This record gives sequence, structure tokens and C-alpha cells, in this order.
Amino acid sequence: MGRTQGYDTAEVVGAARNLFWQRGFDAVSVADVQQVTGLSRSSLYHAFGSMRGLFDAAVTDYLDTVVRPRLAPLRSPDVAPSALVDYLTGLSAAINRLGDGPEPTGCLLVGTAATSLGDDSAVRQVVAAYHAELLEAVTAGVRARYPDIDELGAGARARIVTGSIIAAMTLARVDRTEAMRLLDATVGTLTDDHA
Repeated sequence: MGRTQGYDTAEVVGAARNLFWQRGFDAVSVADVQQVTGLSRSSLYHAFGSMRGLFDAAVTDYLDTVVRPRLAPLRSPDVAPSALVDYLTGLSAAINRLGDGPEPTGCLLVGTAATSLGDDSAVRQVVAAYHAELLEAVTAGVRARYPDIDELGAGARARIVTGSIIAAMTLARVDRTEAMRLLDATVGTLTDDHA
């Protein structure tokens, strides 16, 4: 008869997620994970198989608990005309708020794509899927804001806004003020065009 698990898997994955998000996969050691989770090396490897297995679980958790809840208003069947502006404004506020505490800033996936792990085909697939999900949500927001826009116009505007989001997530780690300015400027273009 096996031992019962003495820890909450979701808590362990969440703690590891924040560590990977803050430092990047390459800069996190098993000892670092042990310190933030309180688990032994053998428990970590038994539960996740490897550091990469833990990272993969952390990425799934990031998508499910951070990214998708924030995108939910843009993915609903009836997207409000204000949903895209609300998303960008909320993202700017989150960058501002997270920069003051121990929580990580920027985007776990964008940060990962810029490291050596970005060369891994599985990671590239996850990042590409995230980008597609983000672009689809932003496109829905553009269509809701501009109901008369044609497909070409909606696609172009959505790609520009998505590019601004990715750029802001990259900047958030090194200059959160400029990241917020970029998002605020993007909101300004949507507000000016909608008047």
C-alpha cells in the first residue's frame, strides 16, 4: 500500500509556476523548487517526472489560472464593445500592481520563448497556441468594438493590438512604466477610433 500524498499538487504547481515566471526555466534549480514548495527532490521527481515535467504543469496552470480567466470576456459568445479596452486597461493595472510585490511580471510564455527553452519544439507549439488564442480573443474584441469592420481590417487591427500586448509583456520585466504607456496608447487608439 502506497503512502498518501502529503501536499496539495495545485499549490506546488502554483509555487513552481511563480518561480519559473519570475526567474525563467533556465535559472531555476531543483533546490529552488524544493525551497518554495517544501518538497523533497524525490517527491518532486515522483510527482512530475522531471523539472521539465513540473515546468509543463506550471505552464498549463498559468494558462488555466492566469491567461484564460483574463481573456474570458473576449471569448464569451456575446463580447461587449468595451471588452477589448477593459482587457487592455486591466492588463496595464496588473502590470502596475504586480511590479510592487514579489509576484512575477510580464508573461511566463513570452519570457520562456526568449530563452534557450524557446528552441524546444513542444515549447514553440505551446507559445504558438497561446499567441493564436490571444489573437482570436483580441479579434473578437475588435469585431465587437467595430461591428462594421471587414475581415481584413479586423485581422490587421487585431494583429497590431496583439503585437502591442506581447511587446508590453516583454517590457514589463524591465520597464513597467513604458509597458503601461504602451498599453495605454493602444487603448487611446481604440478610444479615438471609436468616438
